[in-house]
Amino acid sequence: MKKTATIILNRNLPKETNKLVEHLIKFDNDHADIFVVEAGSDKDRLSKYCTWHVNTREIMKHGMRYSRGMNYALLQLWNGNDWEKYDSFFLITNDTKFPNNQETVKTLRQLLIDNPKVGIVSPCSERWGEKVLIGNDSLKYFWFIHNNAYFLRKDLVEQLMNSINPTYMDLLFDGDNFRGYLSESELIAKAYANDWAAAITTKAFSEEDESYLLDKSNLIKTESYQQNLQLYVDEGLKWVKKKYGFNSRWQMMQYSKLFYDKFFDYCPEEKINKI
Repeated sequence: MKKTATIILNRNLPKETNKLVEHLIKFDNDHADIFVVEAGSDKDRLSKYCTWHVNTREIMKHGMRYSRGMNYALLQLWNGNDWEKYDSFFLITNDTKFPNNQETVKTLRQLLIDNPKVGIVSPCSERWGEKVLIGNDSLKYFWFIHNNAYFLRKDLVEQLMNSINPTYMDLLFDGDNFRGYLSESELIAKAYANDWAAAITTKAFSEEDESYLLDKSNLIKTESYQQNLQLYVDEGLKWVKKKYGFNSRWQMMQYSKLFYDKFFDYCPEEKINKI
């Protein structure tokens, strides 16, 4: 039976990363192989579960962030002998937290089996308004999903990825979008354009612990929370203008929603999951 390659991105928070890995080992070991990317971590602050320590001069200085870090891990699997072992990928950062006793990977794998048009599924957050929209249905399709815990079907990844001499800058996510501004919308738009749906489920939950960035920015070797937020927007708007000619977040969101709406024209049987 194939498994899910579960990729965790870390920088200088070994204790937190170890705890996340050990939760997944305890509840999902039969369903997941876990890979930890150390994205510019110091030698004395590596997780004991470190798979790859990326320590070039540039990355030690600036880190990798989500897009480049996840691309890097997928690239190692693609170039190695392990790619064929997996039918899905779970992309999470070390500030992700799951409820106690939750079999996250097992649950999300079953959702992909039960919903063959879903290419992306995310656990819900207790804080998200989407929880209300989903209601008693347990799963609905959306055109925007926060990317703290993306579960991707391998068929989707292979359809969207750059397979011609890929690098950590361009395998799946656009590495030029360093801080990941609207990278969720870009990926989801591509999914719907290729007849794959993106879903949120309340059968599994995850939370983003923002205290890591608020309280540990020096350890992570990054800017403060407020500086990060400002750079995220400022740099991101320049990226989306250069790549798409859009001048606002709203325009990019509408671009994604356009493909969302068209998806149901081609797959009317999926309207049961439309919000």
